[in-house]
Amino acid sequence: MKKYTFFFIFLVALIIGLMVTFQFRAVNKAAQGVPASRDQELTIEYRRLETEKANLQREINDLNSKLAQANKGQKEALSALEGELDSAKVAAGLVKITGPGIEITLNNPQASAEVERAPTLFTLRDEDLLRVINELRIAGAEALSINGQRIVATSEIRYAAPFINVNLTRIVPPYYILAIGDPEQLRAAMDISGGVVEYLRELGAAVDIQTSENLTIPAYKGSQP
Repeated sequence: MKKYTFFFIFLVALIIGLMVTFQFRAVNKAAQGVPASRDQELTIEYRRLETEKANLQREINDLNSKLAQANKGQKEALSALEGELDSAKVAAGLVKITGPGIEITLNNPQASAEVERAPTLFTLRDEDLLRVINELRIAGAEALSINGQRIVATSEIRYAAPFINVNLTRIVPPYYILAIGDPEQLRAAMDISGGVVEYLRELGAAVDIQTSENLTIPAYKGSQP
């Protein structure tokens, strides 16, 4: 019985010794690290990934640069469109405009005025106002008004005795015509020999022209077609 006990103990000790030996070898093998060939493969793979990362970063930077240029171009295009819209609004008379120009006052001959020649029956008509407006446009007027009525491309100036209608609004003399633009150029166009102002004065109309550095012409109040 004692012999079997010693044999059993010896067997258990042998098994434990073998297990310890195998475990030590496994640990020792793991401690040796990755084989040299595998380490080289991982190094090559790492370098390849680094190269791809650098290429992707350059592509990202390039796309960001293009996006910034596109946004800049969009802002410039938007600014240009806004400028064109503002110019169109001014041309259409949709906004009030302030600037230098001239003020022309037209009035019918005064019955009480002392004149050397016989009194005249002349009165200012719609075509007289139209001639003045057209001359001012040719001279470069940027905006025009008659007695507070903005003159636009669709404005109507019609004689309806004894009144004149502008934009379907009745106006009476004296007629105040405002023109924004270069004051000297506009005045020179009005004072030209043989021009509309000289013609009206010869017929007896009272014409006064004043330059100004600060005229305000209101926006068109009528309906657009």
